[in-house]
Amino acid sequence: MNDLRIEPARSEDRLADWRAIHNTIIPTAVLSPDEVRERAGRHRLEVAYLGEVAVGCSTVRPPDEETPAATVIARTLAGFRRRGIGTALYERGLAHARTLSDEGVETVVLASNEEGLRFALARGFVEVERYVLPGDTVPFVTLRLAAQDQI
Repeated sequence: MNDLRIEPARSEDRLADWRAIHNTIIPTAVLSPDEVRERAGRHRLEVAYLGEVAVGCSTVRPPDEETPAATVIARTLAGFRRRGIGTALYERGLAHARTLSDEGVETVVLASNEEGLRFALARGFVEVERYVLPGDTVPFVTLRLAAQDQI
């Protein structure tokens, strides 16, 4: 994957690419440009490109009052999956998350995203919670990296 590059989502163009991928993969929780800008101030957002085409994005959330774990979320557009893009995003995110918390690593996947759930489970995550956002019908699944995989 020589033409894969991952860039921080800091500029308006990169934030727009991150938002487009997020909203495609998570249509039940569409974010506005202002919401993405606000998230970029709290979280590490990155975008994966093949050539000039945005194909994936990631979020790394630091621990907060709700969870002492850092959260890593890697998203790859359906047409570009199974090429190592999600793995590259995840591994970068995981390395950063481990600098943020000694309390573990979590991820969150939309329950209808069966490929995303398989991806997380294959990397040692186990389900810890399902929740539905107000007004939604599809739950999100919170998964935690199993203890032996965090070393």
